[in-house]
Amino acid sequence: MSLGATGRRRFLGLAAGAAAGLTACGPGRPAGPAPAPGSGIAAPTPAPSPSATAAENARPGDADWRIGNAGPAGTIEGWADRVSALPGEQVGLHVSTTAPGFTVTAYRMGWYGGARGRRVWTSGPLPGGKQAPFTVDRTTRAVSTAWPRTTTVDTTGWPEGCYLLRLDADGGAGQQYVPLTVRSRTTAGTTVVVNAVTTWQAYNEWGGYNLYNGPTGGLPTRSLQVGFDRPYRYDDGAGLFLVYEAPLIALAEKLGIPLSYTTGIDLAADPELLHGARAVLSLGHDEYWSPEQRAHVTAARDAGTHLAFLGANCCYRRVRYEPSPTGPDRTVVCWKGAWKDDPGYRAGHPATTDFRSPPGADPESSLLGVIYDGYPVDAPYVVTNPGHWLLAGTGAKSGDSFPHLVGVEYDRVDPSFPTPAGIETIAHSPVVCEGRHSYADTALYTAGSGALVFATGTMRWVESLDATGPAGGSAIHGIDGRAGDFTRKVTENLLRRFAGTDN
Repeated sequence: MSLGATGRRRFLGLAAGAAAGLTACGPGRPAGPAPAPGSGIAAPTPAPSPSATAAENARPGDADWRIGNAGPAGTIEGWADRVSALPGEQVGLHVSTTAPGFTVTAYRMGWYGGARGRRVWTSGPLPGGKQAPFTVDRTTRAVSTAWPRTTTVDTTGWPEGCYLLRLDADGGAGQQYVPLTVRSRTTAGTTVVVNAVTTWQAYNEWGGYNLYNGPTGGLPTRSLQVGFDRPYRYDDGAGLFLVYEAPLIALAEKLGIPLSYTTGIDLAADPELLHGARAVLSLGHDEYWSPEQRAHVTAARDAGTHLAFLGANCCYRRVRYEPSPTGPDRTVVCWKGAWKDDPGYRAGHPATTDFRSPPGADPESSLLGVIYDGYPVDAPYVVTNPGHWLLAGTGAKSGDSFPHLVGVEYDRVDPSFPTPAGIETIAHSPVVCEGRHSYADTALYTAGSGALVFATGTMRWVESLDATGPAGGSAIHGIDGRAGDFTRKVTENLLRRFAGTDN
């Protein structure tokens, strides 16, 4: 079905967890008291030089980046032959449209004085055509297309960042996005924005299948692997980017701190990519990680790079990447409970199931500090440590609460799982998940290297950064502007501390 902006948010916020096929409310651990606080303060670091991010966002923006008319299903849609490219590399677009022609416009997403996007490039008129139907693999139920390349986009001169390539069918018949990361060659001295493209693809139901559902709904007919050789099935084609990532990117770019950009797939492929990075940001919905990505992020923490997990249910599913006819790392493999039947596992690869589950159990809490505890909840966020530096300038007092900010999935500190020593909680929010009482925790710990590791404990944190006005007026789960003011200030404090600009 086609969802408007409000309906799309509700769908992603309330239905995504239901599609997960999880036991409701997660592992069912008993609720416990808030952990004792630690220091959580890293050694002072020198402030960086003025950033390219600030210079880029001083350019005029273009508010017309938004889609005004998606058109009927199938009017125009497409996919790129790579999830990311270095500046100057060429990217192939594979487009299907019922219109005789179309154009492509590349928008870099950021702050830009509140416009949130800047037009970087526009194609000339391009011929259109309807592409062949998709196919479904009989064994893995993976959906793919064999669409030939329609056009090539040259990224020469494009600044690093997160892009939406907007496809406009002739005559205003319809518009759709194709997301693209123009990634950074180096991350040294920067805060790294990581686009969670693997999770976008896991939830992508284009063609009737994803890692949760098939035509009959639920696990029995779901895909066992999903690929990037297909469009994203959302009302705009942007994957989960606009809901779970764009609000944070806008805020970070508004602050002007030095940023770099990459994807989880790129982190997995290059063990040196995070060398010298000041911080790494995992955004609002970043559930699917490969063992390589986790190892490289852990190594960065142990070398002194700060980490922030700005959602919930992060680093929960273990995946591996395989090629598609288009190129390497274009297929996300996750057999979940059927891991014993995975040919890759039988060939010696790690089981593509939950990180906390055997074989090779490695609960995510050893990295995040918190651990996924359940779905679904909708609860107030409750402050318990108002004197913490993260809350400076918020005016929050102990016991202050922010309705609806905890949801729809949540994490908590649970010492029955591996938990870093000295972890402290900033908020300890009671939740009731289908009758089970528990807590959602916002937490911070300091690694042995001095790196700070922060986790919000709620999937709604990034979405709330756009909350303004009275409850309901924001169209974001009923989160009001007061909560938005709170999360924006906490996030600003965090980002400035990570970047060394808080002195």
